[in-house]
Amino acid sequence: LLEHLVEKLKRAGFCDVVINVHHFAEMIREYAAQNDNFGINVAFSDETDLLRETGGGIRHAAQLLKDGEPFLVHNVDILSNLDLEDFYEAHMADSISPDTPLATLLVSERETARYFLFDRDNNLVGWMNKLSGEVKSPYPELRREPSADFNWEGFLKENGLKKYAFAGTHILSSEVFSIMESWPERFPIVDFYLQMADKYIIKAYVKNDLKMVDVGKLTSLKEAEDFVNGD
Repeated sequence: LLEHLVEKLKRAGFCDVVINVHHFAEMIREYAAQNDNFGINVAFSDETDLLRETGGGIRHAAQLLKDGEPFLVHNVDILSNLDLEDFYEAHMADSISPDTPLATLLVSERETARYFLFDRDNNLVGWMNKLSGEVKSPYPELRREPSADFNWEGFLKENGLKKYAFAGTHILSSEVFSIMESWPERFPIVDFYLQMADKYIIKAYVKNDLKMVDVGKLTSLKEAEDFVNGD
């Protein structure tokens, strides 16, 4: 999986990669060394002392990523048909505007229970669990406590919102590191985005033809193999 993702990154023009390691860290380091670091610049962000979650892991890697340039975050166990060049160019195109986005999130209309919520301009405004009825948002008028009779379709229409499923892949501005300095060692990136959504622009990159395989279980290996082989 690591080699597959790195080769995809290389084809898209990426030449510097930071690999976050925790479980079997030395095995991963050895694998990269045995493969000559895949022919690119490879650094390691070591979390063997503490698993810092999706936000804290980014904060922990600051010294390896803080060069002033936007950076891509990609889970190694996710396979998809995402064109990484198009994704990066979309973020950079938005960065030319007066309102530079803090982050651009890969999303789609995939069916799930939990969604990010965006306004008409594809700016993040909240998060929704359509089953429990809970809505989290930095905007008080959008917040909802869990409710069994929550009409999520009416809620979206009334507030002019769109719901998209987050695919766990995102591009962040290096500005996030100064913002994250006051955050704890360990935190989820979703919590960070929801607290920052009313202060910074966090954009949706909508890919409705997104095909994705989460290779998190042995049962998904055959599906992953078929995906890689184009079946």
